[in-house]
Amino acid sequence: MKFHFWAAIAAAVVCMPTAYSQQPDAQAAVHADSALRRVLTLDECLCIAMSESPTVKVADLDIKRMDYSRKEVLGSILPSVSFGGTYSRMLAKQVAYMNLDGFGSMSGGGDNGEESDNGKEKASAKRDEGFKMGLDNSFQVGFSASVPLLAPQLWQSLKLSDSQIAQSVEQARASRLDLVNQVKSAYYAYLLAKDSRRVVQESYDMARFTHDLYVGQHSAGAASEYDVLRSSVAMKNIEPEITQADIAISRARLQLLILMGIAPGDGDNLDFAGELRDYEKTMYGDVMALGTDWKNNSTLRLNELQTKTLEQSVKVSKMAWFPTLALSANYNWTSSSNGSPFKNFRWNPYSIVGLTLNIPIFEGGQRYSRIRQAQVQVEMARLQRQDLENSISMQVDLANDNIKLNVKQISSCAESVGQAERAHTIMQQSFDIGAASYLDLRDSELSLTRSRLAYYQAIYNYLIASSELELLLGNAVLPE
Repeated sequence: MKFHFWAAIAAAVVCMPTAYSQQPDAQAAVHADSALRRVLTLDECLCIAMSESPTVKVADLDIKRMDYSRKEVLGSILPSVSFGGTYSRMLAKQVAYMNLDGFGSMSGGGDNGEESDNGKEKASAKRDEGFKMGLDNSFQVGFSASVPLLAPQLWQSLKLSDSQIAQSVEQARASRLDLVNQVKSAYYAYLLAKDSRRVVQESYDMARFTHDLYVGQHSAGAASEYDVLRSSVAMKNIEPEITQADIAISRARLQLLILMGIAPGDGDNLDFAGELRDYEKTMYGDVMALGTDWKNNSTLRLNELQTKTLEQSVKVSKMAWFPTLALSANYNWTSSSNGSPFKNFRWNPYSIVGLTLNIPIFEGGQRYSRIRQAQVQVEMARLQRQDLENSISMQVDLANDNIKLNVKQISSCAESVGQAERAHTIMQQSFDIGAASYLDLRDSELSLTRSRLAYYQAIYNYLIASSELELLLGNAVLPE
């Protein structure tokens, strides 16, 4: 999804009636800015990531690549037809010699012995010269076709291609599950940074209010300069925390946009909805529905498919022992001539049909070594599966325990926040009537801030643990 539509909306706002442009209104500007800003939920972020993330696109292309690879194997079983031609120019013709007794001795009569001797000498000279054979130009054009009739290794390769396609599909699913986990983690990190920023801002506002109060009292002579300086230092100490919170928000936002496949410039008018406390309402029901069935774990399924692929490779290697039979046919035209290659053509067709049988006997033990290598790989994959099952089972149990502990921590932190708010209210009232010192008030403010931050951190830890458990179980809902 490309977010160029924001430019169109901005253009529409700029081109609003002149009455608005001539009389700028701050409230109208706020409404225009809110109209341009789109707030995305977690589900919408996941849908965008599934359609725009390069990781998902690469996984889908790999499936397409393996499908073409299977078609390539299928094409090797089907008949193949080709058309070709050759031309050759003879530079030096072959010479043939005739070494037959009495060749050239028949002179047509004459009883003169001297003449007979001359004839023999001429015949001998003729035999020494030889006869040049062949023509200057040779052309050959035609069609050739072949089809395998008996090809066990090729037929078995089709099943191997099917296993490889299934493996690519599972890898694409694993990429989607991992992307869902990453998007959720980035989304929760953004909410944590935003909630933490709000808590720090509230602490800063309280410190600023107290500082302004002391400044007013100092002007009236009711407070000392030390009280003003102390409240000012407390306020200044919070400002770096606000800056750090802003940096955390920007970083989490940028990471989320990258995972969604959106360029940072295209996501300037995007915001993300929700607060961490919203997830507390449903977490108890979610905990009751926690599962431990890790059979759909993507790593395990990939290992299973890889094992099947290796087993198919063993069968393909064994098929190399079997004989192969192929049918071939040729239909060609030939022409030979002397002199210029562009004239005096004399085309003559001829055709051939034949069978080719190949029976493998001995190749120096290469086939046996290939089979043994494939069998060793199968055994390695099976041993790896045992280790994976033990590891994933332990990780699932730990994830369930962490989630339950996080739920307890959230409940404890929520109770602590309520108590801290109540204590701060009492201390604020006591401070207003002069029954409490500024240090007591500041201590209650810090306790309230720490309680709220711990509460949001506990919710974040619970959400991250739940997302990790989904990834382990392989049961996350993938957006269409």
